[in-house]
Amino acid sequence: MANQFTGKINTRYNQVENYFYLKRANDSLVKANEALYNKLKINFELPDSVNKIVIDSMKIDSLLQYRKYNYIESKVVANSVNTPNNFIVISGGRKRNLKEGMGVVDINNKTVGIITDVSDDYAIVMSLLHKDSHISGKLFKSGETGTLNWEGKEPNFLTLSGISKTAKVAKGDSIITSGFSTTFPKGLLIGIVEAVYPETSANYFKIKLHSAVNFHNIQYVYAIENFQEPVINDLLNKAKARHK
Repeated sequence: MANQFTGKINTRYNQVENYFYLKRANDSLVKANEALYNKLKINFELPDSVNKIVIDSMKIDSLLQYRKYNYIESKVVANSVNTPNNFIVISGGRKRNLKEGMGVVDINNKTVGIITDVSDDYAIVMSLLHKDSHISGKLFKSGETGTLNWEGKEPNFLTLSGISKTAKVAKGDSIITSGFSTTFPKGLLIGIVEAVYPETSANYFKIKLHSAVNFHNIQYVYAIENFQEPVINDLLNKAKARHK
């Protein structure tokens, strides 16, 4: 009986001792996990490393290759949508080959804006929600081209002007980039037509569209590097010089 009694006491003691040992071990694991979590990417501004090459279907002329673009991923670190002139701050800067004049799109290849200023680590993007933003937009169905503007009133709503009243356009139509510059490839979605108004003083429509990008929650973007931009600009500069 005494041995049985002593055995039960030892068993209970061992169970209690094991409990506290496991608790101490669990506490140590919690602290170790906390240390690991604090080393995750989300807690550090690590260099971005995602690039992708896109080949356009447009040639400059019969001698040059198809136009190529390098898409450089970047994280949005600051953004505004409610002022007359809105900017987006993105990470990367000159260290990631970001340059003034580069077009910027979201992760779904929808138009965001144009880089206007660059430092070593960051770049400033003039978003479409800026009164000085005037990029070229084209009706996807019929091909007529106009100019995109933001009137400073409603975030995520833009105006396309310069479209002739003879054009066929209706609510729900897509507006895309024209490709008439080195900034954006052709065919990127800018927005969807919300309403069409005939201008009283001119033979044009005033088209209201909803931006394809939701500027309220944009988090990651791509800056677009056009590999053939230097060639194009060189040709243009030579042409301008000859006609001065």
